[in-house]
Formats: sequence, C-alpha cells, structure tokens
Amino acid sequence: MEICVEPILYEQKSVFIQMLELYNYDFSEFSNDDINEYGYFGYEHIDAYWNEEGRYPFFIRANAKLAGLVLVRSCCEHNNLPNPHNIAEFFVMKKYRHKGVGRAAAMKIFDMFPGGWEISQWINNLPAHNFWSKVIAEYTNGNYDTFTAAEAGETGFTFDNSL
Repeated sequence: MEICVEPILYEQKSVFIQMLELYNYDFSEFSNDDINEYGYFGYEHIDAYWNEEGRYPFFIRANAKLAGLVLVRSCCEHNNLPNPHNIAEFFVMKKYRHKGVGRAAAMKIFDMFPGGWEISQWINNLPAHNFWSKVIAEYTNGNYDTFTAAEAGETGFTFDNSL
C-alpha cells in the first residue's frame, strides 16, 4: 500500500473540516464531547493552520485515497525541547487502521520535521498510547523518553531526530 502525507491547501478546507468531524466523532469516546445544536463537534483552530506560523496540516493518503490527517505544531506543551514539534491531532480512518498506514504516515511526518518531538495523548486513550509507544520505539531505536502531565491528564513521549 502506498502511503503519503500531503499538505492541506486552503482550497481543501471543507474536506479538512469534514475529516476533523470524523476525527472528533471517533475521539468523543475519550473526550466525552457532544455535538452542538447544528450537529457538529467543531474545531476552534481550523483557520490557524493557514494564518499562524508553526502550524502544518496534512492529509494522509493510502493508495491515493484520503485515509486521515495529521496536524503538526512547532511547539511543545509539556517539555522544553530544541526546535520543538508536536502532533496536535492524528487521525486514521478505521478502514485503514492496523494496516501500517498510521505508522508510515507518522514516520514520514517525523522525517519532515527534524528536531525535538513531543507526542502526547490523554491518559484514558490506551489505543493511542499503544500506537505511539510502538511507532516511536521503532522510529527512534528505543531512544526516547516518557512523561506524564497529570494536570492535563496526558502522558507522552519525547525524542530528538535532529542528529
């Protein structure tokens, strides 16, 4: 299966919004969020991905079909890392899970942004924790650290791929 990540163009914003709704629907299992009166979850930072420095939206494609999205930010929320990056959101549609799509997409994203990486997930999101622990261990050859941000209810991983 051919996996690629491609920048989301402003002209693709409506597709981006729809994909975020699918993501938020899946994530509501962990966030306990409800849809609003118009039937949407919403995502408050949509326009920021074209209007703010250090935000990068990508679609994930599997055999040229839309399969998910990755939102990257050039910052860290819980750690002080050099040339920092983090995954703000990571979503692979259920059809493409457990087929290596997420793994390949994550590794491509890491390669695109050398520097310090912080990957966090909610403590109650065990599937995300299991996914990231395997992918990061493989990507870094076991050279990573873990952290807990109890005040935010998150755990995560840090590593530096700038070498």
